[in-house]
Amino acid sequence: MIYVLCLFKANLMELKFIKNIQFTKLIKVDGKLKEFNFRKPNGRKEGVFTVDVIDDRGNRIVFNMENLEGHWKVITQEIPSWITGTEARLEEIIEEEFKLI
Repeated sequence: MIYVLCLFKANLMELKFIKNIQFTKLIKVDGKLKEFNFRKPNGRKEGVFTVDVIDDRGNRIVFNMENLEGHWKVITQEIPSWITGTEARLEEIIEEEFKLI
């Protein structure tokens, strides 16, 4: 029994947990509330957020935001102007979430 415990201790692995960020916020756009879903595979400020929202026709629009020169910017091409018009508000929401972590 002592031999088994020593063998077990010798084979311990170090586990690292990386916190995923995932949250939803309602934002008023053109007089209507839109549900924006934010996802990021790690808790660092570097990297890309994937954001999705549903348009008035029920189509899901998925786009990315990246921290460029200290500001979160929409980096996906060909998205509706009502989304790019909310970029400053989306940046505020992302920064608020990082304060909570």
